[in-house]
Amino acid sequence: MDDRMKYTLRVDHLHANKRVDKFIAESLPDFSRSKIQNLIMGGSVTTKNGQVHDCAQKVKEDDVYDIIIPEVTPSHLLPNDIPLDILYEDDDLIVINKQAGLVTHPGAGNNSNTLVNALLAHCGKSLSTIGAEHLRPGIVHRLDKNTSGVIIVAKNDIAHASLALQIQNRELCRQYTAITFGVPKPLSGTIKYNIGRSDKDRTKMAVIAVGGKSAVTHYEVLEILAKGLAAIVKCNLDTGRTHQIRVHFSHSGYPIIGDQEYGNVRHKKTKAFSQEVQDYLQSFKRQALHSTFIKFTHPVTKKSLEFTAPLPDDMVQLIKLMKQ
Repeated sequence: MDDRMKYTLRVDHLHANKRVDKFIAESLPDFSRSKIQNLIMGGSVTTKNGQVHDCAQKVKEDDVYDIIIPEVTPSHLLPNDIPLDILYEDDDLIVINKQAGLVTHPGAGNNSNTLVNALLAHCGKSLSTIGAEHLRPGIVHRLDKNTSGVIIVAKNDIAHASLALQIQNRELCRQYTAITFGVPKPLSGTIKYNIGRSDKDRTKMAVIAVGGKSAVTHYEVLEILAKGLAAIVKCNLDTGRTHQIRVHFSHSGYPIIGDQEYGNVRHKKTKAFSQEVQDYLQSFKRQALHSTFIKFTHPVTKKSLEFTAPLPDDMVQLIKLMKQ
């Protein structure tokens, strides 16, 4: 079908009488509502009666809608030859153990030396086009620049849509390992705070009392370090909000060690550590947060896949020093 992607959606009873833009946005979760509205107004959505141009049109049960997604290629993005730690790769997806310090995708004022640029060098044009207009070809989910670990990249739109839906339905398991200042109480539990842009600093996220987006982090303390001054914590996400783990633990009083935005080495407890740990923390300029494990269903083969990335050397060394 030339260079376009087509989706066919049938309205079920749960979506009947909803606006057509809302129905499509809920059925294709990786597309924003505004993107869907632009597609409708551009004539890319059709039914048996022809093109749909009214975003507010109500859908009826068993109506069938065809959505055409034109290919968008960020031709101005250049490949960068950056080494990648590839855990798995096939024709549909690639699983990377991302190093700390590598930005996931280009953004305002930064079009090079990101994971996307590295993938363009490795895969060529074999990346999904979903998100391409936002400089995110292939990116199904993201890791912060200074968070390391497992990340999945889609090579085509079918794989991308499937993986995005698994994330939305909480069928894709993501597990992180963090090192926190202090020991979270209780030793296991769930943190539920809505997250949104901070009113004080719009470049940062914060827990929001009114509004924001629902965010749920399950955690378990795996090991207590330095006589209770720190802990190794396992985190599982129900949601994937920007900076979610970092914001949740900072707000709860247990910021992640090394986090330069939400609880860095100037934390009040730093001086309680041994001198050797204090010296090491002075050079530890990234959050001690690692995407350790991921489990999902392959979009094409339907096999269950899981991948683990061992803790990086800097976190291993930090733990070693805190055990002395």
